[in-house]
Amino acid sequence: MSLDTGTLASQGPTAGAARTPGYAGTLAAACGAVFVAQVANALPASLNGLLQQDLNTHGSQLTWITAAFMIAVVCFEFTFGVLGDLFGRRRLVVAGTALVAVGSSVAALAPDVRVLWVGAALNGLGAGAMFPGSLTAATAVTRSPRERARAVALWSGFLSAGAALSPLLGGVFAKVGSWRGSFWVLVGLALVSMVLTATLATESREPEGRRLDVAGQITFALGLILVLFGLVEGPESGWTTLPVMLSLLLGLCVLAAFVVVELGARSPIFDLKLFRNRAFTVSSLAAVIGMLAFLGACFTTSMWLGPVQHQDPIRVAVPFLLLQGPAFVLVPVVARLLHRVPASRLLTVGFTLMALGCLMGSRLDVHDPGLGAFVAPTLLIGVGFALTVSSVTAVALDSVPPKLAGMASATTNMLRDLGFALGPVVVGAVALSGAGSVFASGLAGADLPAAHLAAARQVGEAGGPIAVNSLPPGAPGSAAHDLALDALGSGFGTAYLVCGAAAAAAAVLTAVGMLGLPSHRSGETGTAAGTPALGAAAGAGTPVRAPVR
Repeated sequence: MSLDTGTLASQGPTAGAARTPGYAGTLAAACGAVFVAQVANALPASLNGLLQQDLNTHGSQLTWITAAFMIAVVCFEFTFGVLGDLFGRRRLVVAGTALVAVGSSVAALAPDVRVLWVGAALNGLGAGAMFPGSLTAATAVTRSPRERARAVALWSGFLSAGAALSPLLGGVFAKVGSWRGSFWVLVGLALVSMVLTATLATESREPEGRRLDVAGQITFALGLILVLFGLVEGPESGWTTLPVMLSLLLGLCVLAAFVVVELGARSPIFDLKLFRNRAFTVSSLAAVIGMLAFLGACFTTSMWLGPVQHQDPIRVAVPFLLLQGPAFVLVPVVARLLHRVPASRLLTVGFTLMALGCLMGSRLDVHDPGLGAFVAPTLLIGVGFALTVSSVTAVALDSVPPKLAGMASATTNMLRDLGFALGPVVVGAVALSGAGSVFASGLAGADLPAAHLAAARQVGEAGGPIAVNSLPPGAPGSAAHDLALDALGSGFGTAYLVCGAAAAAAAVLTAVGMLGLPSHRSGETGTAAGTPALGAAAGAGTPVRAPVR
């Protein structure tokens, strides 16, 4: 959900000028587009339980639904930003929205989970184009810093609202129809957004000095996909199996090649020289680790309530209002805090709250279907996320010269999205590996009828304890249901602990790593983070790159 590199244009001479023709239409189209993109992102959260039951999926297959979307966003977001500059932001958004419509149609018609992966990947590609394209389209028609700040604040509000409401929308439409109906609703939203963008938005581009880094794009995407494939498949296929080992080894080699390519690139998608700055390096590492913790906790919550407890999709969606809602509700509060409190302190406090929430989540009882126990942990995680998501960009921007602000913000946002992509992959691997081990040991000493014991062992070897947990009553192997449920509770409880450890590590990193560095508030710099609305938007997912007039 990041933008391409570039500089932040102040446009001081145009301050106070009349609004650009098409301002209102472009802003409306941009807000609609980013809302649709976020709905596509968060929609599976409330549907994982239904997807597991209807498509007979096992654990890692569910992980791929979320991972396929985020991998597509992370791998290509820089390139999409450049394409928008070269060929037009409106064209980019229209193309991205069309991809979301196609991807959602593929998902709605999917006969099996593999086709659903394709739909999720297409949705990710479309959203990856819509995130940068919609914001740059909106900022391109503004004429003053104040007008730009308001536009970006509205854009970031729709971004956060999409994340908060998407699981609820998915749950409601799945409840009255099926999970396929939720994707058809997304198709309709995408088509409406596409028409609005094509008819209301003003075209803008800035091709001067922009070029594609083809070698960097290929090596980054290929290396990241190979590493994530190994991490997803390792728990079920086995970490020592040849495909997993080769995937991890080749992926690391290709990522090493990416570093070499970027060091010599004329227009790199990833400026490694920024990491010579300690504050920037600390904030970047915190972005990856902390966002891994957040989306890992979101994924764990979705799996706990859905495929593990088989709760109603509307009930699954309720905790996500507390996980995602604070980022929307607290935008003005965080923006004011960034002017009064050093952003590094907000990071430490936010990550600490996330760690406490995850620790509470690890103590949940898998046999308790009530939602009351989720209120405190999810609210702590949600408030902590609201404090950190803007602050991490503020620290990065405050740590570099103004001429590097665009590159620094884009790089930080990409690393944050990388953390989002790693979250479900890492916690899924931890949870499923742990649950598999606990289930196997429990089954070995279980006093079950021989027929049920053999069937449960066979089902567990094929699909893990999550498959045994989903067997209907009376089916061969269903007598091991409680063993499977306990194993899954143990595995995903450990996943919450891992998320808490990651958030705690990010808190320590920001508290200790910033020692000895100048402590200033974001408002004291000339970067985007110093403007409340721009800082909030950068935190929500995208830096501002305004065209020079």
